Amino acid sequence: MKNVTLIGILLLVLGVLALVVPIPRRENRSVKIGDTKIGIETKTREKLPPAVGIVLLAGGALAWVFGARKT
Repeated sequence: MKNVTLIGILLLVLGVLALVVPIPRRENRSVKIGDTKIGIETKTREKLPPAVGIVLLAGGALAWVFGARKT
């Protein structure tokens, strides 16, 4: 297999994952006064914007097609 074909397949997989799998995110808001620390930590799971997944899928499909073409 050509390298471009492998990159295309990798981009296709990443595009599908970007549309389906949420990414965990942790946010910490705290105030430290002397030795005392007061804070709130929030944990959320957000998906990437759909445009990111679509661009990855389109790029992967193009790379796969152009990599599979015979010269």
